[in-house]
Amino acid sequence: MKQNRLEFLEYLKNSDMTIDGATVSYRGKVVCYMHMDDGTDYPSPWTIWTDGDYSMEHKGVPLSGRMKEIAWENVNKCDNCGNGCTPGTNKAIFGKRFDGVCGASMAFYIPQGETMECIKILLEIRKQTINAAK
Repeated sequence: MKQNRLEFLEYLKNSDMTIDGATVSYRGKVVCYMHMDDGTDYPSPWTIWTDGDYSMEHKGVPLSGRMKEIAWENVNKCDNCGNGCTPGTNKAIFGKRFDGVCGASMAFYIPQGETMECIKILLEIRKQTINAAK
């Protein structure tokens, strides 16, 4: 897990993203939130929450069927976390509808392997959205 964290931090740095506490940003816009420590209770020791609109695929960012499945498996259901989204919203994530979704659409707990690759794709989609808005 430590190696995965270090590689992810390196990826963020190489992708021009900045970290301020739990917030990861690109060009001043939030791309995700993360929690890293050595605790034992959720969200410890490591959780990443994505931010952004993932209602559809984006040109230039390849997204396989397996990556969609990983995203769908990690949809973050609202549980009154204090994010201000209670009772959650109805969202489409890559063409599939979900009810009661938290403001942070997906939560990845102790990500590794292909889940880490999915997170990176989601962050690239978010970066593309930010770039298109300029």
